[in-house]
Amino acid sequence: MRVVLISSFMVVCAYLTPVRAQPSVQSEKTINLFDGKTLNGWRTVNPDDAKYWRAKDSLIVGGDGDTNVPQNTYLQTIDEYDDFELRCLFRLSGDPNTGFINSGIQYRSKVVANDIIGYQADIGDGHWGDIYDEHRRGLLQSGDLHTVWRILKKDGWNSYIVRVRGNHHELYINGVKTCDYIEKDATVPVKGIIAFQLHGGGAAKIEIRDVTITPLTKR
Repeated sequence: MRVVLISSFMVVCAYLTPVRAQPSVQSEKTINLFDGKTLNGWRTVNPDDAKYWRAKDSLIVGGDGDTNVPQNTYLQTIDEYDDFELRCLFRLSGDPNTGFINSGIQYRSKVVANDIIGYQADIGDGHWGDIYDEHRRGLLQSGDLHTVWRILKKDGWNSYIVRVRGNHHELYINGVKTCDYIEKDATVPVKGIIAFQLHGGGAAKIEIRDVTITPLTKR
């Protein structure tokens, strides 16, 4: 009788023990894209724009919030990426009375004549969470901000996730999805650099930290 009770207990425990689900997204090891001290692995798209970018206090910093930036400037990775999940924290600041205060994260982008062409996860008033196609097709999809507005810190730190695999693009701000976009143009490159943008036409400052990328395997 005692043996029967033990066996029954073991059967019940086995039934109640949760089975660990296999992740639906298979990935490789996460990579730190910024060492917190230098801009090793990065360079400006236009060499003359190096004065606008620096590594300071564990941050990538673009602009100073006081000096007007005459035109868009970009800090790009040296390496290219195709399918990945990019994560970072960012803070955008600047006086809107000086002009347009805006930034963004370029991805799957190409450099042409000291300028950049490609997808951008947008940052700034009127454009939060948009997918924009820089110097190519313009706005692809506006960000859904119904929930994000409640937790967005316009002058403080926020998080961005850019997840792209194949023709599927997803953007998240502070963990909330703002865009879910399917690219239908098969001629658009599926591999390219990542870059941070500081938009011209205003005295803006963009600060970025904890930049990681996780390559995603093909489905």
